Amino acid sequence: MAADGVRGFLKTVGLVLVVLAPAASQPPNVIIMLMDDMGWGDLGANGEPSRETPNIDQMGREGLTVTSMYTAAPLCSPTRAALLTGRLPIRNGFYSNNTHGMNAYTPQEIVGGISSSEILLPELLRPQGYTSGIIGKWHLGHRSPYLPLKRGFDFFYGSTNCHLGPYDDVTTPNIPVFRNASMIGRYFEDFPIDKSAAVSNMTQLFTEEAVGFIERQAPQGPFFLLWAPDATHAPEYASDKFHGTSRRGHYGDAVRELDAGVGALLDALRRSGVHNNTLVVFTSDNGAALVSKQDGGSNGPFLCGKQTTFEGGMRAPGIFWWPGVLTPGAVSHQVWTQMDLFTTVLELAGVTPPGDRHLDGLPLTNSLLYPDHLVLRPVFLYRGDRLMAVRQGAYKLHLWTFSTPPEELSVGINFCPGAEVENVTTPIPTDHSDQPVLFNIEVDPAERYPIPSGSSVYKKQVPVLLEVVSEHLTELVPGEPQLNWCDPAVMHWAPPGCEALGRCLEVPPSDPTLCVWPH
Repeated sequence: MAADGVRGFLKTVGLVLVVLAPAASQPPNVIIMLMDDMGWGDLGANGEPSRETPNIDQMGREGLTVTSMYTAAPLCSPTRAALLTGRLPIRNGFYSNNTHGMNAYTPQEIVGGISSSEILLPELLRPQGYTSGIIGKWHLGHRSPYLPLKRGFDFFYGSTNCHLGPYDDVTTPNIPVFRNASMIGRYFEDFPIDKSAAVSNMTQLFTEEAVGFIERQAPQGPFFLLWAPDATHAPEYASDKFHGTSRRGHYGDAVRELDAGVGALLDALRRSGVHNNTLVVFTSDNGAALVSKQDGGSNGPFLCGKQTTFEGGMRAPGIFWWPGVLTPGAVSHQVWTQMDLFTTVLELAGVTPPGDRHLDGLPLTNSLLYPDHLVLRPVFLYRGDRLMAVRQGAYKLHLWTFSTPPEELSVGINFCPGAEVENVTTPIPTDHSDQPVLFNIEVDPAERYPIPSGSSVYKKQVPVLLEVVSEHLTELVPGEPQLNWCDPAVMHWAPPGCEALGRCLEVPPSDPTLCVWPH
C-alpha cells in the first residue's frame, strides 16, 4: 500500500487518534523483532565500527530510524510485560517490592507471571482477525496459566525462560523448549548449546520457524509476530556457520547471525508479497549487559548498561520498516517508549484500546508517517518499584541514582565499567529529591556533566519536570506485585507435554520464600 493510500484512510483527530475508514484494505501485518541485551551501539548504522549488521542497517535506510527508543525497564521480563500491555511494570504488576528499587524478573523459581487482569496485545488483535505468534523468549511466567497460548497467542515456538544452564535436572532442571502448549525438549539436552565454544543452532531454528509462520499466514489475513531470539544474552551462542566470523568474538558472532535472521524474515515478506502491508519494528529489551565485558554489547555514547536507569540501560535501537508507507532513510527525534508500540499497533489495526485502565503508551502513527511530527511527552524510568528519573523533551531529571552495589563490585560485577560520574553512578541508592540531578540529554547523552543547580536552565526546567513527576505519582495506582515469591517446586520439573516425552522430573516439596533481588 502506498504512503498516500495509508494517509488517505487515516483520519487524525486531536493528538494522534487514527480511525480506519470502512473502505480501507485489511489492516497491516506487524512483526516486532525484540532482541535480548543488544545495545544501541551494536548497529553499524549507530556507529559500530565493524559494520556487522548489514541487514538491520538496510532496514534503517529503507525505513525510519528513531533516535530515542526507551524500554520500560532496564531488564528483560518487565520490559516484555510492558510492551505487550502498553503499561509500566509498576502498573501491570511486573515488579517486586521485597526490596525497594531493585530489579526483578522471572527466573524459573518465580511463582508469578503476567496477571490475568492485564490485556495483552494479541488478545486485542484477535477480534480484528489477527493470527498471533511468538518465537523465541517469552519470560512472562512459565506456569500453565501464564503460557502464551493462554494469553492470546495462536502459535509459540521457543522457551518460557532464557537458555541459562546447563543445570543438573536434580537441584535445578534444564529449561524446556515449547511448540505451542507442550514442551518438545530441553536446552542443552535436546537443543544442544556448547557454552565453552558458544555454539548452538537455536537462532537458526528461531529464524526458520519465523519464516514458516510468515509463509503460512501471509495468504490468510493479518498476522502479528513477536520474534524474540535470545542469542545475545549471556552465555552467547551462534551456529557453526557464524562461529568465529566476527571481529567482536562470541557476542559479535551472535549479532551477525541475528542480523542474517532479520534479512531472512524481510525476504520472506517480499516473497510472500506482503511487504507493503507489513510494519516491522526492530528493537531490544534493554541496553547491552556491560557486566559481560568482552562478551557483551555496546551502548554507544550512553552511560552504563543493563540493570540501570541511565541512558545505556534503557535506550534501545529503534527501526521501523514498511516499504511504500514510511519515508525511506528518515530519522525521527520523537521520543518513543516500547509501550507506544502497543497503542500504535492498535491504532493501525483499527482497535479501540481498553478504556478501563491507564495506558502509558501513546498512539504515534502520525510520528511514523510524518517524521517531523513530534509529540512532547514524559518518559518515566523505574528500577523495580522506585521512580528513578523522568525525561521530557531534551531534559532528564534524576530523582534517584544507583549503579552497582558494593558487594557486587567487590566480586567483579559492574554495570558501569569504566564510566564513573561523581554523584551520579552511585553504588548505593541515593535520593536526590531535595536537589535533583538534571541533564540535557540531547547535548550530553553520556550523562557526564550535570547542569549546575544555580544556572537559569536548572531553575527553569526542574520545576517543570517535578510537576510532571507529581502528576504521575498522584494518579499512579500500582498493580499487585507478581514477582515477590519464589519456590523451587514451581521450576521446570514437569512442564506441559513432559508426559508424552517421558521426560517429567520429580517435583520437590513446596517451599515458598520471598525472592531475593540483589540489584
